[in-house]
Amino acid sequence: MNKFIFVSGGVCSSLGKGVAASSLGALLEGRGLNVRMVKCDPYINVDAGTMSPYQHGEVYVTNDGAETDLDLGNYARFTRGPLSKANSVTTGQVYESVIKKEREGRYLGRCVQVIPHITDEIKARILAVAKEDADTDIVIIEIGGTVGDIESIPFLEAARQLIHESGRGNAISVHLTLIPEVAGGELKTKPTQHSVKAMQEQGIQPDVLICRAPVMLDEPTRRKIALFTNIENDAVFTSYDIDTTIYAIPLIFFDQKVDLVVLKKLGVEARHSDLGQWHAMMERFNSRKGKVRIGVVGKYMELHDSYKSVYEALFHAGLECGVEVELVKIDSARLEEADPAESVLGAKAPGGGVDGVLVPGGFGQRGIKGMVKAASWARNNKVPYFGICLGMQIMVIDWGRNVLGWEDADSTEFNQDSKHPVVSLLEEQESVKNYGGTMRLGAWKSVAQPGSFFSAAYKEKVVSERHRHRYEFANRYRKEMTETGLKIGATTEDGELVECVEWPNHPWGLGVQFHPEFKSKPTAASPLFRDFIAAARDEKQKRL
Repeated sequence: MNKFIFVSGGVCSSLGKGVAASSLGALLEGRGLNVRMVKCDPYINVDAGTMSPYQHGEVYVTNDGAETDLDLGNYARFTRGPLSKANSVTTGQVYESVIKKEREGRYLGRCVQVIPHITDEIKARILAVAKEDADTDIVIIEIGGTVGDIESIPFLEAARQLIHESGRGNAISVHLTLIPEVAGGELKTKPTQHSVKAMQEQGIQPDVLICRAPVMLDEPTRRKIALFTNIENDAVFTSYDIDTTIYAIPLIFFDQKVDLVVLKKLGVEARHSDLGQWHAMMERFNSRKGKVRIGVVGKYMELHDSYKSVYEALFHAGLECGVEVELVKIDSARLEEADPAESVLGAKAPGGGVDGVLVPGGFGQRGIKGMVKAASWARNNKVPYFGICLGMQIMVIDWGRNVLGWEDADSTEFNQDSKHPVVSLLEEQESVKNYGGTMRLGAWKSVAQPGSFFSAAYKEKVVSERHRHRYEFANRYRKEMTETGLKIGATTEDGELVECVEWPNHPWGLGVQFHPEFKSKPTAASPLFRDFIAAARDEKQKRL
């Protein structure tokens, strides 16, 4: 029988439920168990694909092309279990499915209600993940939002029903709450007590409590919390503030025996734990020497989560290259006003110059001129450059404008009237008006060209990476661009679409149409990110 762990949160949002759930998954995998992760999001959007990065952070893409919440990125970085569309459940998906069934008459004329129809649909989706692989031992379900949110009630009710139907030994509740610190350094437990009471009012008695606190809770505080929440003393844990990295949290939980208590409550025999890769990762973290400054030139700089996977992949690459990566966040619109770009990116810029430039993905015209300025500066000054999705298209636009002399070279996304649309829509996309899930999405194979940076990084002829875009390198200009020196580093298997472009006579200038950040892990950095950071490190050493 599958085991289920429901992870919920209380008091306030952004406490780190996703990281806590992922860390627990990593610990259970370390015990030799097969774990699957599910995220239940209360928002009514069908998926995260059309949501603003300013409001919701990045959109994480799975191999099968699902556009999901960024928490699935945490699951991918911490755990090994496969992720697909099935691992992301939203209120929008649930209601869309139930309404469709009602219109088809599948409820036989019954009145369709939240209970049982909505909750049954939620349970069916969770159970489908459990049954997808016969080897699955434990499914961890993170319920978005906080207890008390009206949007989360159907998901909590579905959790209550599954816990009841599975039996207490087969399904448990893990609740994450906040322990705030008031003036004088006193920790207050009352918000946690109220949060657990709210869970009890939903019919769920938490089995395990993880308290987000500034410091490790002492024994008297833990006993007090246990007494007033009806939770066993040894099942109250602390997720305390750290100044290292979130990837230390699995080891912090392990030291507190979180996984042992969870397995005991699930009636699962505790096997030997192997966390060697996590210890090795922390050793690399502690042995880093030197620093490289990477200028990330993007549109959505105000919210860190807008480029969450990119920032994490840069960190992973730094671990593998033995250096600290300092992020220099540069709003591309700011570069449009800067004259020259050297004043923002060069040695005399405030804080010093950057050792590498990365232009990530994005949509819309705002800030494009600033990105082109950044790419041109990196190309002319031989500074390592990495373009992802839009960042690759920026390289193509820069080459058209500043090498071929086509001043109006552009993408048809930004300028429909350009005489040199070096980036354009595929013919089959030109009539598309519904933007939800209509792009080139999910895993596509790329064929490396010999002698390219791309080939040197992957060391494989055929590579599978995830895409999320509509616009492509315009093949009508391929001949002119390659004849003037722009290199094609990779194409699709049929050779029709350009997947990678590279600068000639440059230490490391590369852009890819896909998103390699989605497959990067702290224990195994993305090859392209690794080589980008290595180039930035090596070029900095040469300058010094």
